[in-house]
Amino acid sequence: MTPIQEALCHIKQQLPQGVELLAVSKFHPSTAVQEGYDIGQRLFGESREQELSQKARLLPEDIQWQFIGHLQTNKVRNVVPVVSRILSVDSWRLLAEIEKQAARIDKEIGVLLELHVADESSKSGFTPAECLQLLEDGLWQTLPHIRFEGIMCMATLTTDENRIRSDFRTANTFFQVCKERFFADSPHFRIRSWGMSDDWPIAIEEGANLIRIGTQIFGPREY
Repeated sequence: MTPIQEALCHIKQQLPQGVELLAVSKFHPSTAVQEGYDIGQRLFGESREQELSQKARLLPEDIQWQFIGHLQTNKVRNVVPVVSRILSVDSWRLLAEIEKQAARIDKEIGVLLELHVADESSKSGFTPAECLQLLEDGLWQTLPHIRFEGIMCMATLTTDENRIRSDFRTANTFFQVCKERFFADSPHFRIRSWGMSDDWPIAIEEGANLIRIGTQIFGPREY
């Protein structure tokens, strides 16, 4: 096996039942994705429209591409046909554009609402209050081509494990509130995506069932 394949297998062997791995392949070549694919990995995460489109043309059609990171509305038209899920929805404007472009090609697409829980103003996402307001307003129910699948977040960039754990716990509690109040009858609203290369074991302990790992699999980014 290659180093990428060994790293993937090592991580997957540690995951509890029910926890999925999204391999974050952004800034890495198509050949690296192919190595992961060859041992059964199907979920890959990209954050740049042009790079995503190029890889999708080159690689097997059954890869489930997922868009991570901030998505500009003017990029949605090209992203929606390629991905199965957009993980980082952080505004009503973005939701409306995703609906418009998904309707154009008659495709249903999964989304995660991005929650801002980190102690960093540079990170994007809804505050819990903003996200609740969006859901309470009810306009999301008028988007037939969007499948609301859960919540994602990023923890504060810190070595303080207690702070990281607190961020994830806040997100998990918020997920439970949303599930109970707005999505109790939806089997799709089940994804709790937090945890990356440096903190995914803590994330799983705090309820995550979709972790996003790049560096531990692919090594340092190749810009």
